[in-house]
Amino acid sequence: MSTTIFRTIFVTLAALWTFSAQAENSLKISTWNMEWLTSKPSKQFPSSDRSAEDFATLAKHAAQLDSDVIAFQEVNDKTALKRVIGDEYQIFFSDRSKPQYRLQQFGDINQYTGFAIKKSVRVSDKPDFSLDSRDNSKLRFASYLMVKPQNSQPIHLLSVHLKARCSGAYNNSRDCQTLKRQGEKINQWIIERENADERYIILGDFNHNLAYRGDWFWQTMTDDTKAQLTSKKTKTLCKVKSRNNPNKTHRFRSLIDHIVASETVSLSAPKQYVFPSQDVLSYKLSDHCPLTAELNGNYN
Repeated sequence: MSTTIFRTIFVTLAALWTFSAQAENSLKISTWNMEWLTSKPSKQFPSSDRSAEDFATLAKHAAQLDSDVIAFQEVNDKTALKRVIGDEYQIFFSDRSKPQYRLQQFGDINQYTGFAIKKSVRVSDKPDFSLDSRDNSKLRFASYLMVKPQNSQPIHLLSVHLKARCSGAYNNSRDCQTLKRQGEKINQWIIERENADERYIILGDFNHNLAYRGDWFWQTMTDDTKAQLTSKKTKTLCKVKSRNNPNKTHRFRSLIDHIVASETVSLSAPKQYVFPSQDVLSYKLSDHCPLTAELNGNYN
């Protein structure tokens, strides 16, 4: 065997070993707004009333997604969530779901944020980070926890669901004013993490197109920080059931689910998990597709 051939084989094997080691140590993280997911449907919200077949189809896609970390939004209760993700996960609901926060809960159905983490992943729960200054707020609690890699600095995670109806340019509406205040709160949290030299990832439904060039909300949220919009170039491929014609699908033109990370986090470019059109038309899934990325490091 010539020296050149031997060297080529060695380089190829080394590259394959490196790729395999990275894949083995990577952590798949996702954010998924599950649209009024509950075991106790409300007549006020028809999408909350799901059949056994709807849950089974959602569970099929959750299994195919096979994410180690799911930052979820719009989930009412653990029973419904387990019907989708199974028993492999540790479940961390927003503190707002606890009995002591009864006054900050709706009586029939709630849209909680939280995390589902594979049981093999080391994690530490943290108190919620409130995005609303009103004491009686029933929305906009950011769920907060840390994942702890082996021999490496922890990563601080937030699961967020921000104010709707201000997805583009700023105006002086009540919705945009509320969203701006939430952005300022997140900005304070990011600055605290960076001043402490801590790694972070913020995942969720921002209800806003952060990738728009010169976007006012992105500037508000990341002012004087080194935060990165990892989903800046993510293609919007998600198909949902059309509200005007339930026999057709609709594709949104811009992304409102995002993953924001510190520059010290090694994260792949996020991609949307897209539901097949036939499943979208035949079942009640969600008006959001999961957004997923790979996080390098040893977390088991």
